[in-house]
Amino acid sequence: MPVLVSNLQEEAAVGSELAPFLVSVGELVLAEEGYNQNTEVSLAMVNDAYMRKLNRQYRGIDAPTDVLSFAMQEGEPMPGMDGEELILGDVVISLQTALRQSAEHGIKIHMEMAYLVIHGILHLIGYDHQEEEEQQLMRQKEEALMARVEFLCLR
Repeated sequence: MPVLVSNLQEEAAVGSELAPFLVSVGELVLAEEGYNQNTEVSLAMVNDAYMRKLNRQYRGIDAPTDVLSFAMQEGEPMPGMDGEELILGDVVISLQTALRQSAEHGIKIHMEMAYLVIHGILHLIGYDHQEEEEQQLMRQKEEALMARVEFLCLR
């Protein structure tokens, strides 16, 4: 499961352990959702200015946000397509916003980034939070996956 991480910002320092950690989180989400080794996701860390531009262009909101997902598949992707490469899409995270949110929530940046990766990948594979029922289902998935990440971090 290639989970590719790119740091496209210079405003916040990124420790050498963050990218491998995010790869592990991404792989965990894909495995839990039944995707095989031929599934690819790209994770990009950007600054608030770039995120604001993306948010304005694609959502009509002239402000930065924490995470945006850009799916490469129409409809719901099919997990476990043996032998065929499946590119799910891109998850873009504002590291500046993530740093602010981690401070506001009183958690380490790694945990905030893990949550944003989980949230972003769930969007790529078809989860949404527009309706109450969808929101509850997505939140349950996020909480279960975060519990797994926290457990792995304790080992």
